[in-house]
Amino acid sequence: MKIRKDIKVGVVFVVATAILIWGLMFLKGLELLKTSRTFYAVYDQVNGLVAANPISIKGLKVGQVKKLYFDEKNPKNIIVELYILGDYPIAKNSSARIFSSSLLGSPEVEIIPGNSTEMAKNGDTLISLTEATLGQEVNKQLLPLKIKAENLISSIDTVATIIQQVLNKNTRDNLVEAIEHVKQTLSNIAHTTQNLDTLMILQRSNLSKIITNVESISSNLQQSNGKISNIFNNFSNLSDSLAKARIPYTISQMNKAIGDLDAVLLKINKGEGSVGQLLNNDQLYKEVEKAARDLNLLLEDIKKNPSKYVKVSVF
Repeated sequence: MKIRKDIKVGVVFVVATAILIWGLMFLKGLELLKTSRTFYAVYDQVNGLVAANPISIKGLKVGQVKKLYFDEKNPKNIIVELYILGDYPIAKNSSARIFSSSLLGSPEVEIIPGNSTEMAKNGDTLISLTEATLGQEVNKQLLPLKIKAENLISSIDTVATIIQQVLNKNTRDNLVEAIEHVKQTLSNIAHTTQNLDTLMILQRSNLSKIITNVESISSNLQQSNGKISNIFNNFSNLSDSLAKARIPYTISQMNKAIGDLDAVLLKINKGEGSVGQLLNNDQLYKEVEKAARDLNLLLEDIKKNPSKYVKVSVF
């Protein structure tokens, strides 16, 4: 039985169409003969993510972005369909993070596995995360430097304006005069230094003698170190002797003796006692003087005429 020509053409067209569709799906990463799942993630910013961008788990590509569209209920959100090939277990609390692998590279989606024991099913919505692009990070890091640079430029402009206002003609003239004074001062210092050098040269012999004398004194002190030690020891012994002499007790006894002497002198002044009568009674003094004079005359007469008073008899 012969097959009709139009049937052959139809079969070839269907097969070719199937092969073409399969090839296009393969080129897009949508393989019809493998197990596949579709998950969803909701973002408020996708950072340039487009359909067909790769999806990876731990750096291994496992799928691609299938579609992006605005949420009809909340147009501020963007829904992203994630087409995953294979049956790799994905926990229900896993995250879908948009990131850029390089500064100029296109954004990708990375599935970060969660720790839940419950696995995500086809059609589930994963937790969405958005990582700033490298350009945004660079801009974020450079923003403080940009602000500081602007502030620095503004400060430089202000300082330049102040300097321009301050450094007028009078100020410049004063600065020139001050510099001249400084130069004159430095010249005077140099002249004084030269005079000091000349003086040191002229007085070098005297300085040498002074230093020699100082060394001699130091040597003499060193040689007399033993004598100086003996002197300090003698002072120490003297202080110990004074400490043992009971000086307070001696002074107390002296004060008591002086008090007694004052009392005796007071009695003498009042005419009490023999000494008091002798000093204060003129009649008694005269009689004592007369008796002493008579006694003196008697002694002289005895010396001149001893036989008058002493008789010698011979048996």
